[in-house]
Amino acid sequence: MNFHHVSVLLNECIDGLEIQPDGIYVDGTMGGGGHSEAICNRLGKNGLLIGIDQDINAIKASEERLKAKYQNIMVVNDNFSNIKIILESLNINAINGMLLDLGVSSHQLDEPDRGFSYMHNADLDMRMNQSASFTAKEVVNTYSENDLVRIIKDYGEERWAKRIAHFIVEERKRGPITTTYELVDIIKKAIPAGARKDGPHPAKRTFQAIRIEVNGELEILRQSILDIVDVLDSKGRLCIITFHSLEDRIVKQTFKELENPCTCPPEFPVCVCGKKRKAKVITKKPILPTNEELEANPRSRSAKLRILEKL
Repeated sequence: MNFHHVSVLLNECIDGLEIQPDGIYVDGTMGGGGHSEAICNRLGKNGLLIGIDQDINAIKASEERLKAKYQNIMVVNDNFSNIKIILESLNINAINGMLLDLGVSSHQLDEPDRGFSYMHNADLDMRMNQSASFTAKEVVNTYSENDLVRIIKDYGEERWAKRIAHFIVEERKRGPITTTYELVDIIKKAIPAGARKDGPHPAKRTFQAIRIEVNGELEILRQSILDIVDVLDSKGRLCIITFHSLEDRIVKQTFKELENPCTCPPEFPVCVCGKKRKAKVITKKPILPTNEELEANPRSRSAKLRILEKL
């Protein structure tokens, strides 16, 4: 199976994890297995990598790619938000590090029938987990105009959200919107020609917003970080790559809370809330792709890596 995905910020991530040869590491978004393979290369015979992905195609491709070469690997078809349940089922109490590479994979974008891309005509789908029943078609055809405005504005940071939502609602009165190209046409009609001349493809932000909504990507993030830190061993590290400013904000704020959880008013001379810091932030500013990486992989341009270490 050809599952092509270029791993973003690969060396920076692997260095950030500070891999111990006999440690237990989790790749929570295994994808094509690029990060997983780099982790396995640093593990000794007593080390273990657990690879998690909710996309069954990714699981099959990664197993094919890695299992012939490495013995110290376990692959789980699930969502990283279930990390505590996954580890419990494997009888593992603590891990030494975990990596999350958020967003959509190159494979998912390039696979026309998945409906992630505005460049291919396909059913409006966008499910990362293909056994889930909720698709982009439901969002586009059943959400109220206000809800469409909210997700396109918040998740897509699209300045024309109001017009796009209105055009979608008007168009679906004539019949359901079922394909990616139908949606692209509506978006192009909604955004004035002058505004379409510069910048990314006019449908990019709306497609991103709908994908985030379909997969609940932002809802699970904060709690997932807290759960991962709970299962990290002392000095264990969490590396998270984001591609979206809202994701990055959640990661930054949650890391900050874990480093400084005190809720006492600033004028209090000593802390009385009793909340203890659980971790320290390694990256005060996010690590960005180098110019060389941007040239080799333009899809890495919005990537940001943040790293946390458990105390």
